Amino acid sequence: MKTLLLFFFILLSFFGHSQTIALQSFGIGFSSPVEITNAGDSRLFVVQKGGLIRILNANGTVNSTPFLNLSTIISSGGERGLLGLAFHPNYATNGYFFVNYTNTAGDTVIARYSVNSGNPDVANATGTILMTISQPYSNHNGGSIKFGPDGFLYIGMGDGGSGGDPQGYSQNLSLTNSNVASNPSRIYLGKMLRIDVNTTAPGLNYGFPSTNPYVNEAGKQEIWAIGLRNPWKFSFNRLNGDLWIADVGQNAFEELNKIASPLPNTGINFGWKCYEGNATYNATGCNPANTMTFPIYQYPLYSNNTCSITGGYFYTGSTYPNFQNKYIFSDYCDNRIRIIDNNGVVSNSATFPNNAFATFGEDMNGELYVAGITSGTIFKIIDSSLSTSEFENNGFSLYPNPTKGSFNIKSNTSNLATKIDVFDLTGKLLFSKKLDANPENSIDTNLLSKGMYFVSIETTDGTNFSTKLVVE
Repeated sequence: MKTLLLFFFILLSFFGHSQTIALQSFGIGFSSPVEITNAGDSRLFVVQKGGLIRILNANGTVNSTPFLNLSTIISSGGERGLLGLAFHPNYATNGYFFVNYTNTAGDTVIARYSVNSGNPDVANATGTILMTISQPYSNHNGGSIKFGPDGFLYIGMGDGGSGGDPQGYSQNLSLTNSNVASNPSRIYLGKMLRIDVNTTAPGLNYGFPSTNPYVNEAGKQEIWAIGLRNPWKFSFNRLNGDLWIADVGQNAFEELNKIASPLPNTGINFGWKCYEGNATYNATGCNPANTMTFPIYQYPLYSNNTCSITGGYFYTGSTYPNFQNKYIFSDYCDNRIRIIDNNGVVSNSATFPNNAFATFGEDMNGELYVAGITSGTIFKIIDSSLSTSEFENNGFSLYPNPTKGSFNIKSNTSNLATKIDVFDLTGKLLFSKKLDANPENSIDTNLLSKGMYFVSIETTDGTNFSTKLVVE
């Protein structure tokens, strides 16, 4: 049974609709988690920067044996490491998945691996390298890889690092450029690449989509878009195919880009380093501004403890109606959850301390998760404003409320409450108690001070429901 270890409650308002963002601890004990994804089933796959891919099961347990261990072939530390994971759309039949890592030389590698035919929880240790991209510096490696609705693999590449894109990689499309001629793969820096993993071009382990904008230009057929600084996280809306890219800023702005589906094939330019967000950074030799694609949202860098945008997902689940039609993301340094709606209105939560949110994840049902890279915890994102109604609608009741001395939990006879957890408003677990297998149990509150609390029950079928409690 998964245990509710941590609950944070922050009230947000959106055009009269309110929800309380809550983080429910779902899995613990991870080391520097930087990616969460699924393979079309109930498992979550958690990528650790140090080189392991670990399986987090639906009940909150973590397999002791890693799904894959690449720790001996990567360089880790800073912005390097095992950074991305994407399962083939036909993974259930072909068993293929793809990873993005920095090798021991510090260069980006995109490789294909496969699951063990006899054990779905273990991958084969040997893979096939698709691409190796030379990196001039140790930072701005990008890292995310995702399959788009077109079935092609998208690869987000940073500008190669240092600061201010000193070699101008993001805007460069010339293979004769002095910074690229001796390292042709650096043409891909600062770009969004798109490749076809189901075909092969001569001498390669992948092919080129015929709709790529530079498909007829040797050496850059893989490029789909240019002008990115460090697209650490991007994702597709799985319902309509929209692409959301969070691009980490330089000194002024963090930016969020949205490309509506169907995605264009004409060569998008996101502007860096001509522009940082929608502000001019260095426009020398740049194309006109009207040829650029500017962000739908930006926020000042280093204001209110921000430092680096962490892209998330457009909510496509069904459990929390208040989240629908909203994109959820964060910032690595301020530990706050941000939500932007279809009108471009952004709301920020209060701080969830001691986490450093490095990645979000989506399960097979579209429910969302977020990882604290410092805490090593995977949280499920929930709307606790629904707790009371869900609690009651599923046949449970808590009374008297407000209470003095004790209260009773009355259960649905077909799904008994088996355990109760009581939290204070900071999310601190105050006490837990196993309940008798009866339709009604009494809970002593004499040790609780006056105030408001949150009560979570675990039931015989393994689900959790929560509600509010007032002690007088």
